[in-house]
Amino acid sequence: MKILIAILMLVSASAWALDDPQTLPIGSPAPDFSLPGTDGKTYSLKDFASSKILLIVFTCNHCPTAQAYEARIKQLVTDYKSKGVAVVAISPNDPLSVRLDELGYTDLSDSFEEMKLRAKDIQINYPYLYDGENSQLSMKYGPQATPHAFIFDQKRILRYTGRIDDGEKPGTAKTNDVRNALDAMVAGKPVPVEKTKTFGCSIKWPSKRDYAAKAPDEWAKEKVTIDELDMDQLKELLKNDGMNYKLINVWATWCGPCVTEFPEFVNMNRMYRNREFELITISMDELNRKPNALNFLTKKQASMKNYIFKGDKYAFIDGLDKKWEGSLPYTLFIAPGGKIIYGKQGLIEPLELKKIIAENIGRIY
Repeated sequence: MKILIAILMLVSASAWALDDPQTLPIGSPAPDFSLPGTDGKTYSLKDFASSKILLIVFTCNHCPTAQAYEARIKQLVTDYKSKGVAVVAISPNDPLSVRLDELGYTDLSDSFEEMKLRAKDIQINYPYLYDGENSQLSMKYGPQATPHAFIFDQKRILRYTGRIDDGEKPGTAKTNDVRNALDAMVAGKPVPVEKTKTFGCSIKWPSKRDYAAKAPDEWAKEKVTIDELDMDQLKELLKNDGMNYKLINVWATWCGPCVTEFPEFVNMNRMYRNREFELITISMDELNRKPNALNFLTKKQASMKNYIFKGDKYAFIDGLDKKWEGSLPYTLFIAPGGKIIYGKQGLIEPLELKKIIAENIGRIY
């Protein structure tokens, strides 16, 4: 029995280690790697051999803290390249371990293809590498959050690990830890503070896939309803007097494009509903087809606020948006106070709309 208990404890400890690998200790050599970059190249330590100092930042697309530091990483490249410092970013996240409701501050998740899009969007000036296939390299370094910085000297011995600075919100930092370490190393001096704690999103290790896989079962249990909406209620809706941005999708069960794109709206609801955001759908089916509309919504697990319009359709068209010609589907994104940010007749381009949403509700805390 004692042997069995010991084995179980060892297995448990091993599983925990996979979930929470230890950070590489100061004085350790840099583990080598061979990882694909968003620029189409494959990188290893030898590709940075000509640089006296190597800064590796473990970061990702979706995390608000990571996004808050993107511009600062680019500035580090600009400021220290002439001083012999190379900068490389690595995403440790397994995209299959990321839930939709963890994407409330972004338009992109952490797949390699989405990393390429983010690299292009923000015009990065450093290699951005993907380790999400199995995260094995990242586990050797042991980042605790995104972002997490590691600085190695010319012999690729670790001299600093931790945060970039102490101010997540741009412009608020009082202690610039990475810059302090780099300045000391460039000057040939000891790093003043070798290790700090980090703050940011947890690493989405492959061991968290089961957690992410449970999300659809949770969402399937959410209640789906549909209420009637008249012109007076529509006017109040469009005033948008609250704090939330409102995304309104007008659709019908008989509209092929509406049915085709509807799952994208369900995904957006799951992504952004914990923010200052509300998704509303309005069915233009005949009122006597309300059960049919509810049946469709239930099948799509559409647990957002759903309406079916009752009244004159042409009054509705004119009342919703005078630029709308009346063809379905129609999508409207409204700021608090009622200002129309986005209006689209026909199929949406999901990534374009998600980018507009993320930019307006905010990418950082």
